[in-house]
Amino acid sequence: MIEVLDGGLSTTVQDNGRYGQYHIGVPPSGAMDQFAHSVANYLVGNDEEHATLEMTYKGCEVRFEEDTVIALAGAEMAATLDGEAIPMWEAVAVDAGDELALQFATAGARTYLAVAGGIDVEPVMDSRSTYALIGIGGHEGRALEEGDVLAVGEPAANADAFVGTRVPAEYIPTYDDDDANIRIVIGLCDYRLTEESKERLTTEEWKVAADADRVGYRLTGPELEFVEREQPFGAGTDPTNVVDLGYPVGSIQIPQQPIVVMRDAVTGGGYATVATVISADRGKLSQRRTHQSVYFNNVSVDDALAARAEQEALLADIKAAVTPS
Repeated sequence: MIEVLDGGLSTTVQDNGRYGQYHIGVPPSGAMDQFAHSVANYLVGNDEEHATLEMTYKGCEVRFEEDTVIALAGAEMAATLDGEAIPMWEAVAVDAGDELALQFATAGARTYLAVAGGIDVEPVMDSRSTYALIGIGGHEGRALEEGDVLAVGEPAANADAFVGTRVPAEYIPTYDDDDANIRIVIGLCDYRLTEESKERLTTEEWKVAADADRVGYRLTGPELEFVEREQPFGAGTDPTNVVDLGYPVGSIQIPQQPIVVMRDAVTGGGYATVATVISADRGKLSQRRTHQSVYFNNVSVDDALAARAEQEALLADIKAAVTPS
């Protein structure tokens, strides 16, 4: 069992997502940075399906009621275990009664705490992920609060053998301020933008807005202009409106300024979606902090699929590297 002493700014239970329900309006939820979530799990002998704690901007404080193995991956958050500093991207042994405390992130936005056996909350629609917008999954469908108690699943038989295992340095992201390039595929409704605005989308600087969250990453930047037309039946009167369509996760809708649809977003609507952030870069985008820059780089669908395959191969290499022989 794990007792929550301080929930931090926003700490939720997340796994790799709730799939197969999009047609009834339920998005995948799950870890915003699937890469960091998966690596944290690998370090303690879990599979990527196990639930972790996703901490946003500031970490939580928890007390462990039993011996276990933990790992932290993602944004840089100074962490202590019973007052002693512990590293990130490394498996750490925990004794019953130990207290873990994490501070504000100094680089990146989201950190993942994995525990051997995973966080064992009741699955909803085959996922333990929190979808706080409607209050399902995770722990009571909400962010964690002081006094919450979380069960832990059965760890792998060799979980203790992972202690001290560390992700090779070349595999650890840096979350640099300068690493602002996010790849996109143009479409579906890019025809609504003027040619000048299409160019502006992929050449101008965008900034992460203060209200960027798990539902949508709102960006501020130059004004985008739409092609003048008589709105068709079923579309709204505003030029940003189209006849309702589905929103893929990662799609960029333009009500006024861009909003990148993230893992807790609604599944459809009537705003023009002019591009989609490729799956391999959505975790990277979720680590961009308020007021940090974002630059969109247009790539082909083939490039996007190749990037996904490259990331999957990288995760496989990391899992092999951290698994005791």
